[in-house]
Amino acid sequence: MDLRGRCTVWWAAPVDPEATPALVGLLDDHERVRLSRLRRPADRARYLAAHALVRLVLAPIAGTAADALAFDRTCRCGAPHGKPVLRGGPGFSLSHAGDLVGVAVRADGPVGLDVEQVRDVADLDALAEHVRSPAERARGDLNAAGFFRAWTRKEALVKATGDGLTAPMTAITLADDGPGVEQWTGPGAPSGPMWLHDLSPAPDHPAAVAGPGAQAPEIVEADGDAVLHA
Repeated sequence: MDLRGRCTVWWAAPVDPEATPALVGLLDDHERVRLSRLRRPADRARYLAAHALVRLVLAPIAGTAADALAFDRTCRCGAPHGKPVLRGGPGFSLSHAGDLVGVAVRADGPVGLDVEQVRDVADLDALAEHVRSPAERARGDLNAAGFFRAWTRKEALVKATGDGLTAPMTAITLADDGPGVEQWTGPGAPSGPMWLHDLSPAPDHPAAVAGPGAQAPEIVEADGDAVLHA
């Protein structure tokens, strides 16, 4: 399967582990332990859908069975709790929110994906202090929809660099006229440009996908439910 020059994002609904033992069987020991430790049924369903889906979409690319994929989870600290990587394989990223799970795959390099569910926040202004840069705060307040759109953009960016939420979102100033990075400062800032693309997979579920480079590849959205239930 040739995915060069393309980033594919699969969207799917969560799946109940009790009703889909075949999908649970695709997971490795690390993933099964993580699944077993989740107490809320909704969290278990999202976790299983995301991790089974990424195995099913990566398997034909890697030329192996979905349950045979071996991920390297070595963190920068040396412990096995970092972002999973398929050595020699394409870049990929997982995200989930509400009743939606997403998997992004890019053959040409790293990729970051985030989806959020717009919801009421008790103190939106206080939360925004930890997300928006000083330049962004100077532009005025955001409503919930605007805040979560900005959050997805920044989370996708830091996922693409491999730093996740260890990188401060306040160091990133987004463009004021659409998806894009105006400025990124401090430790963890990339040495080159980053592309950023908005997605809207479901009502009240903003999403974004990002990666290194001046120009976004072709972005294709696909049916993950069909993959999970084939």
